[in-house]
Amino acid sequence: MAFRQALQLAACGLAGGSAAVLFSAVAVGKPRAGGDAEPRAAEPPAWNGSARPPGVWDPNWDRREPLSLINLRKRNVESGEEELASRLDHYKAKATRHIFLIRHSQYHVDGSLEKDRTLTALGREQAELTGLRLASLGLKFNKIVHSSMTRAIETTDIISKHLPGVCRVSTDLLREGAPIEPDPPVSHWKPEAVYYEDGARIEAAFRNYIHRADARQEEDSYEIFICHANVIRYIVCRALQFPPEGWLRLSLNNGSITHLVIRPNGRVALRSLGDTGFMPPDKITRS
Repeated sequence: MAFRQALQLAACGLAGGSAAVLFSAVAVGKPRAGGDAEPRAAEPPAWNGSARPPGVWDPNWDRREPLSLINLRKRNVESGEEELASRLDHYKAKATRHIFLIRHSQYHVDGSLEKDRTLTALGREQAELTGLRLASLGLKFNKIVHSSMTRAIETTDIISKHLPGVCRVSTDLLREGAPIEPDPPVSHWKPEAVYYEDGARIEAAFRNYIHRADARQEEDSYEIFICHANVIRYIVCRALQFPPEGWLRLSLNNGSITHLVIRPNGRVALRSLGDTGFMPPDKITRS
């Protein structure tokens, strides 16, 4: 009997917002007595960037696992394990990062130009409430990073009044866009942006801002990122190692607070998602 081969297709979400097809062939072993081939477990290809079996969490999701930062070929054989332990300690994170992802407040969606899509009167109230909530936490915030879009800038202006002395940084990486084609597909949602272009930028934002603390960081940090719903939803899925194609199934209110915690060992926890419990019911919107 001829050897049998199986070909399996798996959709894999890649940086750049595009979806690639992952081909993994089931290897065929030696024929058994009955003539049938005995299959071996399929292994992911080298270009997939991971040798772990499907369904297992990747401890090196941010590519900052200490062992992955060391060139083991340069290891001194004489000093052995002591040298390795010392080098690992040099790259090991010591602090926890608290990431607060804030969605901008309600804005005028009918503005013909981006600069015309300013906050509504209600949106300004929402930003005030969000600023008061963040200030009430009593945390020493390290910085505010915000999208360079008008509605995010105006939201930041209002929130910053409640957090005096916290430095602000503007970036184009956090601008709104379409990160990756959603799955399951949504027929009524057809973004103008191109997934291929927006996805690369939003993935770059994730890699640049969402990772465990640098080894030189001694104290826990509290950082605020003021941006947009699509960006936040994608970041949450990527940080938790959930399929990023499911980002559109999450819903975020205007001015909401999403709290991610990244431990020194790379473990990520979601403390809250889209929290607006600090707002009166009549002030809550999702536009």
